[in-house]
This record gives sequence, structure tokens and C-alpha cells, in this order.
Amino acid sequence: MFAQIVRRIIYLVVVLFIMSAIVFFLMNMVTGDPVVIMLGHSANKETIEKLREQLGLNRSVFVQYFDWISHVLRGDLGDSYTIPMTVSEVILQRLPVTIELTLFSMLFSLIIAIPLGIIAAIKFNSKTDMTLMGLSAACISMPNFWIGVLLILLFSLKLSLLPASGYVLFLTSPLKNLKLMILPVITLSIWYIAVYMRFTRSTFIETLRSEYILVARAKGILEKRVLWVHAFKNTLIPLVTVVGVNISGLFGGAVVTETIFGLPGIGRLLVDAILGRDLPLIEGIVLFITTAVILCNLVVDILYVYIDPKIRYE
Repeated sequence: MFAQIVRRIIYLVVVLFIMSAIVFFLMNMVTGDPVVIMLGHSANKETIEKLREQLGLNRSVFVQYFDWISHVLRGDLGDSYTIPMTVSEVILQRLPVTIELTLFSMLFSLIIAIPLGIIAAIKFNSKTDMTLMGLSAACISMPNFWIGVLLILLFSLKLSLLPASGYVLFLTSPLKNLKLMILPVITLSIWYIAVYMRFTRSTFIETLRSEYILVARAKGILEKRVLWVHAFKNTLIPLVTVVGVNISGLFGGAVVTETIFGLPGIGRLLVDAILGRDLPLIEGIVLFITTAVILCNLVVDILYVYIDPKIRYE
């Protein structure tokens, strides 16, 4: 297990280095001068050149990158071009919103998907199974930005039940916070509910056909115990894998969801940084998201051992 963790940490460092280089050079290839965006097209050339020199943008791209990466290794992500704060401060300020959105979406997806997937497996080839699979296929086909717009039209504009946008800290007003998070969480969860439900169904059906399940039933063990103690536990292992793989998708979906519902999280911050050509902020956010995804996958690998003690890493 220890060797596996060390290998994952080395993998983390390599991936972060590659991702930082790719994003840095790609952003420098995109048209648009961050200095002109900051000062406006009406600024004179002397002011533009002075600020460009001050920010180090007059140097070659390779020099800029190695200067930036050397600061990152010392824990300094630099200063934002568009916000009068350091990149680390901006990310930490917006982080609670994205954590709340992704955590609630993941929990909501699993709470809804697992029972429905098990029901579909138990009712295999019945009308219930066909209906649930049809609904899941429809949900997978719908992009989350379209779902978000529909939810706003229905629950905010037509029925006036829930607010369309905005955010309030949970500690400031728990009830208002939850009301504001309902539509974003549903929007981000719909696709994952469908995917997890279908995966749970297929895995549960395969588990129920296993020899040890047939033996347990032959011994006269109660059906409820067969389903929830023997079958369900073995269904969790591949499901945990799928959840770990889809963590990166949650962050990607958060970009669209936060933009639609006006949530001041990391996803919306990334969109604003790209539009404003804020290179230090873009790099900082990409590094943070990449690190979070890899660490979450490492946690998932460690969870395997506790879900199934037969799994051991050398």
C-alpha cells in the first residue's frame, strides 16, 4: 500500500508538470494580449509596454514558464492580473462554493441512483426495469446546460418556487443556501444519476448470477440478506471505481453549472480568467483541479482495501 501511494505521488508531480506546461503554452498561443485587456485599447503604447515589462510578458514564453514554475515550487502561484489578490487567495475564497456543489451533487446522485439501479436489477426485464432504463437513456442524452435552463424556466420563472441564481454561505443562512443550491445540484447530478443507475443495475445483475449467490440461496438464507449483505457489498467495489473516475467530470460540469446559476465558484472563476486572459489564475486553477482529481482517485484506491480486504497493494 505504501509503495502504491508513493507511486501515485510521483505520478501526481509528473501529471501536474505536463498539465501546467500544456495549459501555459496553449494560452500563450491564443490571440489577445492580457495587457491590452487590462488597460483597454485606448491606452497608449508606452503604458502598455511598461506594464508588459512589469509583468514579465516581454520575455520569451519559455523564460516566462520556467520563471512561473520555479515560483510554484516555492508555493507561490503568483498574482492575478484581473483581481487585486494572489492566485492562492482567490482560489481559497471561491473553493467552498465548488466543494459544496460537487459534494452535494455526488451524494444526491448516489442516493438516487443506487436504489433505482438495484430495483431495476431485481425487476430485470420487467416494465419497471424498462421504464427506469428509458429514463436513464433520456437523462444521459440531455446536456446539463440545457437541463439548467429548463429548471430555471420551470421552477423559477413559471412556478416561482426556487431562486434562479445567487449564492449565500451556509453558515450565514442555511435555509437560503439550500434553496439556492437545489437547482444547481439537480442540474449537475442528472447525468451522473443515469450513469450510476445503469452501472449499478448491470453490476448487480451480474453479481446475482454469481455462484456464491446461488449457494447462499440454496442454503436457505433470507433473500433480503442475500441482496443487501452478499450482493450489495460486492457491487460497491466497481461502483467506487466509476465514482472515482467521474470526479473530474464533476469539476468540468461545475464550470457550466456555476456559470448558468451565477455561483461564485472555481468553475465560474476559470471562465472569467480565460475571458480576461489571466494566465496566472488559469494556471493556478488548472493545477488545483488536477491535484484534487488525482488525490481523490488515490483516496478511492485506498477505499478498495476497506471495502474488500482481499485487495492488497504490494
